[in-house]
Amino acid sequence: MVQLRKELDNGAVLVAISIPIFSSQFEKSREAVDLANIRAAYAECQTEVLTSNKPAYKSVALVQTDLTKWTINAKDVAGVDLSSVALQKNMYVNCDANGKFTLVKDKPTTGTEIKDSTDSE
Repeated sequence: MVQLRKELDNGAVLVAISIPIFSSQFEKSREAVDLANIRAAYAECQTEVLTSNKPAYKSVALVQTDLTKWTINAKDVAGVDLSSVALQKNMYVNCDANGKFTLVKDKPTTGTEIKDSTDSE
């Protein structure tokens, strides 16, 4: 009985140690998803700019829960350092007519809005 109690205590300690590690890794994976979505939106905007020669933007919904900072490397997304950008749940990838990329909080007032094929009109 004493041996079983000791094994249960050791298991509880391992669980207590692993939960914060798991949580931080889960947040890093959310951030990686956000960066992938931002890069994909940038590619779509660039395509629109190249074909229409007009500015374009696309909305990106962030899934990370900690919007205060990036914990993964966000320093080179299309040549832009995103690590210092203030984040919110819904951001806009914006490309001007020259293809310059910015990530902004407010919906751009000029340019073509790119919608997902699943977005309703």
